[in-house]
Amino acid sequence: MITAADRTLDQPPPLGVTLRDGGADVAVYAGHADAVELCLVDGEGPDRAERRITLTQRTHGVHHGHVPGMGAGQRYGLRVHGAWDPGTGLRHNAAKLLVDPYARGLAGEVTWRPEVFGHVVGANLHGDDELRDDRDSAPYVPLAVVLADDFDWGHDTAPRRSWAETVVYEAHVRGLTRTLPGVPEHLRGTFAGLAHPATVAHLVDLGVTAVELLPVHAFTHEPALVRRGLVNYWGYNTLGFFAPHAAYASVHDPAGVLAEVKTMVRDLHAAGLEVILDVVYNHTCEQGRDGATLSWRGLDNRAYYRLDGQGRDVDVTGCGNTLDFRHPRVVQQALDSLRYWVEQVHVDGFRFDLATALARGRDDGYDPDHPFLVALRCDPVLSRVKLVVEPWDVGAHGWRTGQFPPPLAEWNDRFRDAVRTFWLADAARERRGETGHGVRELATRLTGSQDLFGRRDRGPLASVNFVAAHDGFTLADATAYEHKHNLGNGEGNRDGHGDNRTANHGVEGSTDDAAVLAARRRSIRNLLGTVLLATGVPMITAGDEMGRTQRGNNNAYCRDDEVSWVDWDLADWQRDLLATTSHLVRLRREHPVLCQTGFFSGRPRHADGTTDLAWFAADGTLMDEGRWSDPSTRTLLALVDGAVGADGALEPDAGVLVVVHGAATPGRVVLPAAPWAGAYRLLWDSADERPRVGEWESCTTLAVSAGSMQVLQVRRPSP
Repeated sequence: MITAADRTLDQPPPLGVTLRDGGADVAVYAGHADAVELCLVDGEGPDRAERRITLTQRTHGVHHGHVPGMGAGQRYGLRVHGAWDPGTGLRHNAAKLLVDPYARGLAGEVTWRPEVFGHVVGANLHGDDELRDDRDSAPYVPLAVVLADDFDWGHDTAPRRSWAETVVYEAHVRGLTRTLPGVPEHLRGTFAGLAHPATVAHLVDLGVTAVELLPVHAFTHEPALVRRGLVNYWGYNTLGFFAPHAAYASVHDPAGVLAEVKTMVRDLHAAGLEVILDVVYNHTCEQGRDGATLSWRGLDNRAYYRLDGQGRDVDVTGCGNTLDFRHPRVVQQALDSLRYWVEQVHVDGFRFDLATALARGRDDGYDPDHPFLVALRCDPVLSRVKLVVEPWDVGAHGWRTGQFPPPLAEWNDRFRDAVRTFWLADAARERRGETGHGVRELATRLTGSQDLFGRRDRGPLASVNFVAAHDGFTLADATAYEHKHNLGNGEGNRDGHGDNRTANHGVEGSTDDAAVLAARRRSIRNLLGTVLLATGVPMITAGDEMGRTQRGNNNAYCRDDEVSWVDWDLADWQRDLLATTSHLVRLRREHPVLCQTGFFSGRPRHADGTTDLAWFAADGTLMDEGRWSDPSTRTLLALVDGAVGADGALEPDAGVLVVVHGAATPGRVVLPAAPWAGAYRLLWDSADERPRVGEWESCTTLAVSAGSMQVLQVRRPSP
């Protein structure tokens, strides 16, 4: 006779630890293992004791069992018994205490000693990756901690901002507030500091709608960095996909850390701000096969990681390993993690690091219909939040911008490169008497990158537009450096991008030359204006609104110091820049024509033949193919018609004219006349240190400063 207890064995309980009936269900996937032991750890130091409980039930590769008396606060690890055969990818070693991949909290950190490696290494942490090491790693690795989901969310409500109204602010939890004076010292650099009223006031005043946080999943530091006295500051080195990074909290107990994260989300929601997490599901902190055995490698190296026929890692991430999204349990792990952060932590979306690696199929090529992407699109929870991909990895044919399916949005590196090329690299070429690249690609990027996102019913809101991000030069440094200055990273300046498309305006780095500094400030304003007024979803990086510098370091991933932190001690020009950024965000919000949800048609919208978008040359005539193809063209006018509202009513003052003048000398442009426009009002001129708004004028020409951008409100002629 089959009992109710027997029927439960048809499917294992949820992976991880589930509190139930005065104890806990424990389940872990280790498909190639012979046995898995749950190790309950009590006490500290010499009094520390480890109780080992074999998970006797096994279903579809999941080892599981119910443990009476196991409750919230219990610290634990896993030991896995099985074959050691590196040539076939099997690296089981029961001497290594492993972190549960589904742990909601972690206590302690990795101590980089030979014992944390599954194979034999010397004091330099290098050795024979074929020879198993039988020393116990328990004293030197973190412990998983059981946490209860008992947070009081009160009346928390997700802002649910539409993509059309979204302005993304990419920030680092620690770096944003590490020196912010309004935040108490003990809260600076923490989740609580990020949600402090002083921080929130800055974000709200700036006008951004979503905070995109660099990784907050638990991570560790690579041993090579530790030996150099550095850390993995950015956090792209995950140790746990469910646990928050404890070092970012103002408290120390794992339950308090999780509560602080949830409080941060709740408080940001109350201010109308969404929270997007940068997530790293493409690789883990265990690096290549010569790396440590901390979790997945010891559980089931052959299932979790993408390996070749000799058991070696196939690395398309540049980080030593690649999680194998051909395996259902790897896909499940990512989906379970994402749902946890939405359902239990209330976050509003995700940005997927190196997303091409998550969609490589059986032949190692990118598949837009990969099961993981299909699951994201169909999942009733995840399909309703914001999903953004970094559409590349470092493997063969890894660049895939514009090739991800809806509803995923993408970081648009083509936007970054085109805008930097026009305002910086080509401007420098012109000063040297060389020919640039003209305005054709800039126009494409300004209007939503239809060449990239015009397929599969996507639209311009699939394009996340940016000119600077955490990876690369800051916005200000892009105007002050033409070469990377990364010696402080300890890698001989070999790290970081070489293709930066920047211009130093005649002097590399810091200078007291007033003319150079003024030119740099104008270039910063041009770059910001292009990002914030272009069709698509704008993203700015924390500190760029105030001219933050990293002193020419374009790869500050290991710098937890003043190089990376936002400096809140502002000079007058930085306050002016902050006012300019806020003004540009407000213009975007107040002029819906700048927030297009569909691509421009180019077809007439009115009886007079005027269209939704029209391009004009400096002489006021419509652009022709000759000018589009001329690499010396540096002036372009875009008239966006907003006269027809969503309800079909005529809105005569809703159009906008964007004037781009990239030439090195000032000039005068002829403004479009009737039937396109009857009057204009200045909304912004990048030549101004502080923003100003003009009055309505029936003008026919407009003076433009060298290397500048203007935005004018357009009034259609009276019928």
